Formats: sequence, C-alpha cells, structure tokens
Amino acid sequence: MPRTTDDYAGQPVARTLDELRTDPDAGLGQAEAETRLERYGPNAIEEKQEPLWHRIFRRFWGPIPWMIEVAALLSAVVHKWEDFAIIVTMLLVNAGLDFLQEHRALNALQALRQRMAREVIVLRDGRYRRLPARELVPGDIIKLKIGDIVPADVQLLDGDYLSIDQSMLTGESLPVSRRRDEVAYANTVVRQGEMRAVVVNTGPRTRFQSVVSLVNRASLEERSHFQKMIISIGNFLILVTIVLVLLIVMVALFRHEPFLEIARFAMVLTVAAIPVALPAVLSVTMAVGAMNLAKRRAIVSKLTAIEELAGVDIFCSDKTGTLTRNEMQVAEPVVFDGHTEEALFLAAVLASREENHDPIETPLFHYLQDHFPGVDWKGWQLLEFTPFDPVRKRTEATLEKDGQRLRAIKGAAQVLLEMVEPPDNERVAITRTVEVLAEKGYRTLAVARQVEDGPLELLGLIPLIDPPREDSAEVIRRMADNGVRVKMVTGDNIAIAREIGRMLGLPPKAMRADQLSGKSGSELIAMAEALTTAIYHRLKGEEVTLKEARRFAGEVMEELERLFDTSLLEREFVHTHESALVEMIEDVDIFAEVVPEDKYSLVETLQKADHIVGMTGDGVNDAPALKKADCGFAVSNATDAARAAADIILTAPGLSVINDALEQARITFERMKSYAIFRIAETIRVLLFMTLAILVFDFYPITAVMIVILALLNDIPILAIAYDRTRVHRKPVRWNLRELTTVASVLGLTGVVSSFLLFFILQERGVAEETIRTVLFLKLIVAGHSTLYITRSEGWFWEKPWPAPILFWATFGTEVLGTLIAVYGWFVTPIGWEYALGVWAYALAWFLVNDAAKMATYRLLRREGFYR
Repeated sequence: MPRTTDDYAGQPVARTLDELRTDPDAGLGQAEAETRLERYGPNAIEEKQEPLWHRIFRRFWGPIPWMIEVAALLSAVVHKWEDFAIIVTMLLVNAGLDFLQEHRALNALQALRQRMAREVIVLRDGRYRRLPARELVPGDIIKLKIGDIVPADVQLLDGDYLSIDQSMLTGESLPVSRRRDEVAYANTVVRQGEMRAVVVNTGPRTRFQSVVSLVNRASLEERSHFQKMIISIGNFLILVTIVLVLLIVMVALFRHEPFLEIARFAMVLTVAAIPVALPAVLSVTMAVGAMNLAKRRAIVSKLTAIEELAGVDIFCSDKTGTLTRNEMQVAEPVVFDGHTEEALFLAAVLASREENHDPIETPLFHYLQDHFPGVDWKGWQLLEFTPFDPVRKRTEATLEKDGQRLRAIKGAAQVLLEMVEPPDNERVAITRTVEVLAEKGYRTLAVARQVEDGPLELLGLIPLIDPPREDSAEVIRRMADNGVRVKMVTGDNIAIAREIGRMLGLPPKAMRADQLSGKSGSELIAMAEALTTAIYHRLKGEEVTLKEARRFAGEVMEELERLFDTSLLEREFVHTHESALVEMIEDVDIFAEVVPEDKYSLVETLQKADHIVGMTGDGVNDAPALKKADCGFAVSNATDAARAAADIILTAPGLSVINDALEQARITFERMKSYAIFRIAETIRVLLFMTLAILVFDFYPITAVMIVILALLNDIPILAIAYDRTRVHRKPVRWNLRELTTVASVLGLTGVVSSFLLFFILQERGVAEETIRTVLFLKLIVAGHSTLYITRSEGWFWEKPWPAPILFWATFGTEVLGTLIAVYGWFVTPIGWEYALGVWAYALAWFLVNDAAKMATYRLLRREGFYR
C-alpha cells in the first residue's frame, strides 16, 4: 500500500533510501527510472479536461442561444420554414465558429504551458543532469537551492538546512526551517539554503495534490482593464438594445400586429444587435498574439499581460544577466602579502560548487584550470557547505585532505573584513582598493581561509566584471524610440552601477536603494552614528580601534532611541517630500544597492505617478515586484519562483525580445480597438435605423430572416481581425473611452443617415417595399463590412499597412455572397444586378464620406485635448 509523505517524516532518511532502493551517491539508473515512470506515471497533476460533448452542448445553452432557439421555435409555430432553416443554420454556424476558435485558443495555451515546463537537477547513473520535473519518480535524488520550487514531496538527505515558504499551501506567513530527515512538500518555495533530497511521492500522491502548480496559468477567464471596459460597453449595448426592442414591441402591439410575428422579430433583432462574437474575438486575438510572442522566445503565462504591455512607458530592468552578459570574467587578482595567487584561487574554488553553474563561481573554476592546471582541488573532501544568501553575503566550506582540515570562505569584502578584523590601516587600504575597483566597474570577491585551528587569514581580492551585452545599448535606444524609458536596477554598489550605466548610454544620475522610500530620517541617524564614530576615534587616538569606536557609537544611538522616537523623523520626511521623491525617481535611470524588497517600492511609487510599469526579475524575492508590476518579465535564467510570478517568461537572454513583445502588444491593441469601434458603430447603425424606421415611418426596413443572414455574414470577417496587419505605435498606447465611443458614434450616425437617405430616394422613385427591404439589406452588408477598413486605422483607409489578405477576402467574400443572395433572391425578394451595382456604388461613396468623418472626428479630439 502506498505510503503518505508524512509517514516518511517520522523515520531516518537512510531507511527511506533502503525502502526506495536508491543509492544516495549514484541515484537511480535510467532504466529503473523509466520503469518507475511507467508504474507511477508522470510527476504532474493532470487538470480535469472539459468533455468534448460538454463543450459542444455549452454552445446551445445561455441567454444568446436561448433567444436564437426561441426565434427558431416561433418561426416553426407560424410555419415560416425558410426562416426556421436560416435561423437554425445561424445557431449552428455561431456555435461552430465559437467552438473552433476556443479549440484553437486552448491548443495555443497548451503549447505555451509545455514550453514553460520546469526543470530540476537530478542524480541519475552517478551524474547530475537537468530533467523536466514531470519525469521525476520516487527514489530520485535531487538538488534544492534558493529560488527553487520543490518539484515533488521529498525527504531531505544532506546539506545544512532549507528555509521554505509554505504560505501557498498552508497559509503560514513565515518560512519554516527544514533539516535532514524532515520532509518538504511539492510546490513550496526554497527561500534560503541548499540541500539534496530524495523524492518520496510524485504527482497525484503528493500531500497537496489539489494544488496543480505555482505557475500562473494563462487563462481565458482573466480580464484586463480593456476587456473589462469592452464588456462594460457590451453590457451597455445590451441594455440599449433591450430598451429599443421593447419600444418596438410596444408600438407594434399598439398597432395590433400579430404577437407571434412581433416576438419572433424582437428575438432576432436582439440577437443581431448584441455583440455575440465578443468573447471569441477577445480570446482569439490574445491567443494569436501569445503565439506570435512565443515564436520570438517570449512565453506568455497570462494572456491579458499582452494588452498591459502595450501601455508600458517605464521599464525597470535588472543589470546582471539582462543588460549584461552574466558571464563574469576574472580581472587582475589582488594577492595580499604572504600568500600566492594559487592559494587564493584554490580557497575560492573550494568555497564554491561547480555543479551549480553559478555565474560568479564558474569563472573561478575556469581561471584555476587555465592558470594552475596541476592543482588537485577535487582531492579535498567536503564536510560541510553553507551556500550564499543575501543576508550573510558569503559562502563557506569545511573540507579535509590528508588529515588536514581547512575552512574556505568567499564573499563580500566588507563582510570578510568584519570576520578577519585586520588592523585599521590594512582595513582602510583594502576598502580603498575595493572602491577603486568598483569605480572601474568591477565586482570584488574577498577570499579567506582557516587552516585547522589557526587564525582566519584574508588571502586577497578577486575582481570580476560582467560586461554589457553587445546589443544592450542598441536595445535601450530602440526602447526609447518606442517611448519607453529604461531604468537600470541593480544590487551592485553605486560606483559599479554608474560605470555600467555609462557603457549603456544611460544618464549618470543614480540613487541608492535607501532613498527609494524617502528614508532620510534613517540617513540622518546613520550620519549621526558615523559622526560619533569619527569624533570618538579622533579624541581617543590610537587608544581604541575603529571597531571599538563603532561599538561606542552604536551604544550612543541605542541611548538616543530610548530618549527620542526616531521614527518621527522618517514619517515627517516622507509626509513632506513624497511628491519630490516621485519626481526624483522619475528623473533618475540608475538605481543601485537595491534589494528585492526595494523593487516593490520602486514599482509602486512609479504606478502612483500614473505610469504603466514593466519589470524584469530573476530571484525568488523578486516575486512581489513582478506581481506588482503591470507586466512582469522573468528573464531567461530566472528561478522557478520568479517564473511563477511573471506574466511573460523570456527564453532568450537579454532585452531585445522585449522590444519585439512591445511591438506585438501594440499590434494586438490596434486589433482590439478596431473591433471595439466597429462593434459599437454597427450596433448603433442597425438598431437605431430599425427603431426610427418602425416608430416614425411604420416600416420594417428588413425582415427577420434578413437580420439573421446579416448577423451570420457579420460573424465571419470579424474573426479575421485577429490576423490583420496594423500600424505599430511609436509611443505607449492606452485605452481612451472618449475616443472609442465618439468615433464609433460618429460612424454609427453617418451610417443611419446614409440608410435613411437611400430609403427616401427609393420611396421617391416609387420602388416596391419588398425591393426596398432587399436593397437596404444589401446596403447594410456592403457598408457594414467596409466599416472594418475605416476602424482599423486612424489615418486614411488607403494608408499603409494595408489589410491582411485573410481580412480582405473574408470581408469581400461575404459582401459578394450577400450580393448574390440579393440579386437572385435566396430567401429574399430578388433585385437584379442593376440595383445591386447601384448599392455598391452608393455604399462606396458613403465609405469615403465615413472615412472623412472619422478623420474630422480625430482632428477634433486632438484639438480638444482628448486624444494624442
């Protein structure tokens, strides 16, 4: 009987290894792993798929299908069999198109999810390798380190400890510590530490099997700001439709017209006026945009992020690995007296893990191999290893060889100086050396060692530089051309940040992280502490060391905090200078010495100033900022936790793909806007014309069956909008409700005027009413579909980019089909080619008038300041 994960928590890990028949030093063999994969299945909790029959049935259930079905039923009751056949056809075509588009969108999402698959470091056949997490089986030995999402339920095998965030599963706000023999659950996040573990349960047998994944899945149900606005407009159109249709029904009943005919006509008119295709157009347009981005190596995990990205005007970018190559190179090392360069790099390598492929550590191994190939660093046996974390800022290893024990440490120079405690003159000299290297753009590692019980010795400094990518400066220039300002955010000190910023062409103004929240109260206290240290050290002279002077200053500050509420300083400063802080952040493009928590403050402050902010992140602690940003990007080397929090995941290094993503987002924006204006204009054009004609002239301009055919033919070209060519804006774009409704209303009203003008001309010529209805029917088809060519661009319709072939043939094809229906009298009164060609000429003439009206409307909006 399978054991639960908690059963393993109460036993030694050695017993677990025996039960699972796995070797902690070699792992499972590949053949055995494949056998277990067949037995246990993939390490994934399969999502429950909606059955095909249910997806099909759903198309015939709901308010819109009900109205179409009632209209068909009423047609049958009054024996209008031709109408019945056409209405049923409309129902089936609507359902088929909707099903097809949903199927296409779901397939796109599935492809995107597969490309977001997580990988894990697994020990197989004595060698560590990266494998998809879904291929894990019970008994696998895996590595877990800071930033990883635990891929399955595991029991910890060896290492120091793990600090694990279980908030997603248990609601615990604080991370929990886990050590050897304890268990960690799937989908929890490693906040600190590094350990090996043995997999005990996978997939549906994990304790929290109801949690499918931490990765935010792309979802058709998620709604962006624009979608919410369009759906609100749709709801408004539905309300207007119902009011006008009820008005028509009341007038018809007052005129004693047959109730069943009135009800049937009302149902059909309501269906035609309501934006039935809205969900399909939204989902398909976004899915097409996501697939286009995937081809450019940007995987969208939340479809609505595409629309948000179109409006991004500030982009906060990591330096390391994004603007720079993330390939550290060793410069000229600084070796301290009494030590050798060989000893310096041996200690540095011993305090590193080659298999982690850490960008800081990899060049150390390369340097040692290239310059000292005879050094046997692998002969040292690792006894204990403490990985780097942002708080301790160092790595430590305890090793043994030939009976000699060695402790090797590498990390930030200021941290190792505190541990070694050199004389003040040496401390000042080393600090000055680090500062000089930083001014040249170098990041400096200090290295120390302790042999047996001897003193901890500082061996030297290893300067590393991460040079900018060859294309970074050009990418930043292109983003500026696109109206997006790039702000470089780095944890490096301000001197390194300025130097890299200079190489990238950024302005030299820079800010430290502690200025982001306006904490000048804290700065005043820090200045007072530094001043106290200097005065005490100067007064006492050589009697006290600098460390003792700092300790004295610390005691003075503690006394100050007991006597005075220092938090008042900070609160008063922030209250008084918040607007100045926002202006300063807007004006600065380089932010240095930033910890992940500061990124959240930076994004939040910029958003308060009405900016739409994009942000890159790669670490586990970047998740809050990625979530807070309007569009979060996980860079190509990001941790699982950062990828889970991001909206878009980059699979190629650097920022160049983001420029492609910006352009694609703006193209998608134009397609959505084109549809929105078209849909509003068409509803006004058809519904208002019908209502006024019936109320004022007691004339039904088109029949119920004509309305059905019109709605049917309208659905086909609308879906082609998702593939149209559009102009790419050179500036960020936002949704402008005033622009949308004004332009659509003007186009709708000109359409109503043109329809009434044609009606009057035909009446004055004594044309029969049945012929007038067919002529108006053809005019609504030709003029309506031509409106797409007007709404797709803010300029004249003949300006490039021209319509995509799929849009042209979809609209032209349905117009030709409508013409044939009118000419030969399929379900309508035939009008012949003379009237048909006259309608085409009339519609094309009004097409030019409508385009001129659109241009005049945009000029007016710009003059009044409602549109830029």
